[in-house]
Amino acid sequence: MEPAKTFEDLILWQKAHQFTLEVYKYTSSFPKSEMYSLSNQFRRAAVSVAANIAEGFRKIGVKDKLRFLNIAQGSLDECIYFVRLSKDLGYGINTYLKLLAEEVSRILNAYYRGLEKQLHT
Repeated sequence: MEPAKTFEDLILWQKAHQFTLEVYKYTSSFPKSEMYSLSNQFRRAAVSVAANIAEGFRKIGVKDKLRFLNIAQGSLDECIYFVRLSKDLGYGINTYLKLLAEEVSRILNAYYRGLEKQLHT
């Protein structure tokens, strides 16, 4: 398999971007009263996942790359909470979004571990 030339080549980023698009679709049906609160926060956290993966891709040092991936994971965990909160507030259950978030998390963790091994070799 050929190494990624841009962040867009990463399956991790592609899945994170897909997740972001799904968050935008999901939150578009939230009540208007959530426009500047939960909807906004949820969207910003989702964008942060893909954006930090992209930003970390170009970093030269492995430690820098890992830092951005760690930020992406934190934002993803925030989104996973927002999926739960949205359900609990009665804004609808989105099983696909939850599964997609879990998939992104698995890929992100694997990518992180792979880079982390480079530090110790």
